[in-house]
Amino acid sequence: MIVSMTGYASANREGAFGAVTLEVRSVNHRYLDVSFRAPEEFRAFEPAMREQIAAVMTRGKVEVRIGFARAATAPALLQIDEGMLARLAELSAQVKARLPHATDLSVNDVLRWPGMFGAESLPLDALRDAALGMLADALKEFGASRQREGAKLAEAIVERAAKIEALVDAVAPRIPQIVAAWQEKLREKLREVVATMDEERIRQEALLFATRVDVDEELTRLRTHLAELRRIVKKGGSAGKRLDFLMQELNREANTIGSKSSDVEVSNTSMELKVLIEQMREQVQNIE
Repeated sequence: MIVSMTGYASANREGAFGAVTLEVRSVNHRYLDVSFRAPEEFRAFEPAMREQIAAVMTRGKVEVRIGFARAATAPALLQIDEGMLARLAELSAQVKARLPHATDLSVNDVLRWPGMFGAESLPLDALRDAALGMLADALKEFGASRQREGAKLAEAIVERAAKIEALVDAVAPRIPQIVAAWQEKLREKLREVVATMDEERIRQEALLFATRVDVDEELTRLRTHLAELRRIVKKGGSAGKRLDFLMQELNREANTIGSKSSDVEVSNTSMELKVLIEQMREQVQNIE
């Protein structure tokens, strides 16, 4: 299944240590870029969490946010770091000496001060289990949301591919007539300009220049690229880079058709093709 690089999910968990909330969000990116916004207590778990994300995603800019509120009632876990408390008191006194009107630290401020309870006051194994378990739960919903978005992207791409194919089918029967008319027009001009040239030479020159307005080959390649596009979308997986390459190929053929065209209808078709291809390209940019 085609999956989008855009997704969001959240999870939360409570324990003796307190309450933890986790959010995962992502947007499109050329490669996998994972960043964390988490309290110091969770920094040690980031490598393991990064591995979890890399196991389910290959491209995208992913941000993981973790919020942590310590439990208010857990006296066995709350052991104030006496050294930290003394140092904080010294620093507070120094500030008051310089800034007499500064607001005093409240008890709540002191208790929330980073490191005030020391690393040993928190059950790290329980925090690790909570963080990794929450991320695993969030990644399930995260994957489901990416699949839902990917299905919409695939539908939009296939819909535009069908429109491109319809344009190709509509203009293809006109190409032989356009080429024949252009050849005849060129013969007349050659007869006027070069009176001494024989009919065979005129025919050869007209045939040579006619290849410059014949876009049948480009239309055939467009059909081939569209068939490959449908195959890739149906196969699913990490298809973004392959689809992006196909968009370049489709656009090249549309540009060539426009540059070779000597017919208003074909020129208009070329413009419509490029609009549809650009719309597809915008959708492809969000596919993993």
